Amino acid sequence: MTLVDLGIPRLPTSWRDATLPADRPDTPGLVDTFGRVATDLRVSLTDRCNLRCTYCMPAEGLPSLAREKVMSRDEIARLVGVAVRDLGVRQVRFTGGEPLLRGDLAEIVADVAALDPRPEISLTTNAIGLDSRAEGLRAAGVDRINVSLDTLDPDTFARLARRPYLERTLAGIEAAARVFDLVKINAVLVRGVNLDHAADLLSWCLERGFELRFIEQMPLDADHAWDRTAMVTAAEVRGLLGERFDLGPDAEPRDGAPAERFVVRSRDTGERLGRVGIIASVTEPFCGDCRRTRLTAEGGIRDCLFAHTETDLLGPLREGASDAVLADRWRTAMWGKRAGHGMDDPSFVQPDRTMSAIGG
Repeated sequence: MTLVDLGIPRLPTSWRDATLPADRPDTPGLVDTFGRVATDLRVSLTDRCNLRCTYCMPAEGLPSLAREKVMSRDEIARLVGVAVRDLGVRQVRFTGGEPLLRGDLAEIVADVAALDPRPEISLTTNAIGLDSRAEGLRAAGVDRINVSLDTLDPDTFARLARRPYLERTLAGIEAAARVFDLVKINAVLVRGVNLDHAADLLSWCLERGFELRFIEQMPLDADHAWDRTAMVTAAEVRGLLGERFDLGPDAEPRDGAPAERFVVRSRDTGERLGRVGIIASVTEPFCGDCRRTRLTAEGGIRDCLFAHTETDLLGPLREGASDAVLADRWRTAMWGKRAGHGMDDPSFVQPDRTMSAIGG
């Protein structure tokens, strides 16, 4: 008896055998069955990182992909070009691992900036080494930059990142502030480690004109030690910040952004100090308005951070697939996107791949 006899469809043995879903509409964009359209592409450039953050990687690190399995500069340009020209992508964010570990990062950015139409280009980084590269990346075409920074205390930084590199990160942030109009800071709060640093970190960012975004810790750690009951929630973050600042709704529409933003005012004078964002992926999910599609460092399409499957584009590309075939394969991958990540479902299973392997 075969799998087909049991009602399990046979998977195509090659991308050449793949057929389009009968119910998928003939539309150029990356639409799914719930009517969402992906216009925001996250591209992981490498799975390597020079930190070992406790909520992402084990202390000893993870095996790195072999060089030949990682997309080259030309392959990245080709696939991003398909996304922008043929699939309606308008925003491209480069991530890792740590994207600054790619020596050809500026060239990759320049390739994407040369596309027509030109997408908005952003970069998420830990800023280690950014002090010597910020100007070159801005000249190449990076429009916005996000830096991960969980604390301003050197000992706490070393405890969370397992590396004593706070000063190097701060030097990178200072360099970014000189060349970019807006620097965003991403922070993850861990109970018993840096929870009481939240208000100080926000004050530091407000003084420098940075926009801080707190991110709920997600189940994407290599140790699979994530515990929802111990996680710091968005509600807790709002409460902590509210002890020192007044937070009010932001009049600007969220427009599919993952962060809910708040206007921050002084509790004493009412003066507007800036804004802060909170990304509540776990407790206040925004899946219904998700507009993201993800390309891993080895050229796989993920329709969600918490997906358990990927659709390979790099293999077909290397075997001679046309742009039209790659675009259709991408559309089919996104057509099957689930309604949500399912973390509230008792049957939820954490993906095997970590954030460093997927790309944020």
